[in-house]
Amino acid sequence: MDLIRHSARRDLRVDFFRGLALWWIFTDHIPGDLLSNVSLRNFAMCDATEIFVLLAGYGAGLSYGKRLHTHGFVSSAADVLKRAWTLYVAHIFLFVLFSAQVSYSATALNRLSYLEESRLDVLGDDPYRSILEAVFLRFQPSLLNILPLYVVLLVLFAATIWLLRWPHILFGLSFATYLLVQITHVNLNEWTGEGWFFDPFAWQFLFVLGVLMACAPPRMPRRKWPYDILAIFVVVIGLITAYVIEPQPHILDWFSASWLRFLVIEDKTGLHPFRLASILSLTWLAVRLIPPHAAWLRTRWASVLVLLGQHSLPVFCAGIVLGFVARLGLEFNDRAAMQVAINLFGAVGMTAVGGLAAWYRVKDRASHAKERVTERSAERLVERRVVEQHDSRLPQAVQPDTG
Repeated sequence: MDLIRHSARRDLRVDFFRGLALWWIFTDHIPGDLLSNVSLRNFAMCDATEIFVLLAGYGAGLSYGKRLHTHGFVSSAADVLKRAWTLYVAHIFLFVLFSAQVSYSATALNRLSYLEESRLDVLGDDPYRSILEAVFLRFQPSLLNILPLYVVLLVLFAATIWLLRWPHILFGLSFATYLLVQITHVNLNEWTGEGWFFDPFAWQFLFVLGVLMACAPPRMPRRKWPYDILAIFVVVIGLITAYVIEPQPHILDWFSASWLRFLVIEDKTGLHPFRLASILSLTWLAVRLIPPHAAWLRTRWASVLVLLGQHSLPVFCAGIVLGFVARLGLEFNDRAAMQVAINLFGAVGMTAVGGLAAWYRVKDRASHAKERVTERSAERLVERRVVEQHDSRLPQAVQPDTG
């Protein structure tokens, strides 16, 4: 049984990098994990979150945006809202599971710091209000702020999906909103009085760019080398920032009034312009260097990440839970054997969840196909019986008397 979806229209690059982003999210959330040193955040001015949001927009554009011309605005928007509801339910389930996991670990191991780090300490102070605010997405513990962002982005997409008929207008409105956030820092409020960790009004621009890449892709320029140089320049700046400036922040004292100080202020909440430039540069280079039907995307090792990327929601939820278990393991013993064990544990667990989700998908598809065949057979049988009954009621031809 082939658990990976292959089709002429499907771009496996999207699935691969989405799976890679899910793996980086897993390792980045584990303090002390050596594999987190090779994640995107260590050599670029962005991280796995930017990949996740950009490709989420691309996937939404493919799944719902192109239905607009055939199904209309109401039907397309309803499908988007249905997906947003699925993500909301998944977030609430993950909130309950993660809260129980962290709270039990903090009590059993006498590590109250777990509650403070994950911002779950308010559960003990005001449990009823905390649960109510979590339902309204106004209480978001640490590590549980990506899905609420995704839910809001889909709701905004449902409200503006009709603008895909005029992609330039959609781009302009989205970009204007992004600029407004950079100037005014407008944001949704949390229960604690702070803003959301991921400002939806800023991150919607990256999501919309993904949507437009799928529904209204721009033409490739004739001269590509200027864009190649610009993208490489942005990537090099990210490397210099990660390996020179951040380890030695006193260097900034020499450039107190320079654009360099603005460059290294990586405001993740408002999607800092250089974070945006970094992910777009990496996207350009990936498109230029990796063809859509590259043979290595179908190799066994790449197929694992493709599988994760094709079932991102259950894999993401599993990665959050498995990541906290891996953290407990590293706190018990952070030697090489444990490093291998916890990362192998995460890889096997996330792959198993992705494989199970794929198996259910194939099973449901086969079941639906069988039901359609059964229905067609029943319809043909009914038609045959109707014809036979009709023929039996016709008067028989009168035979001539030859006697």
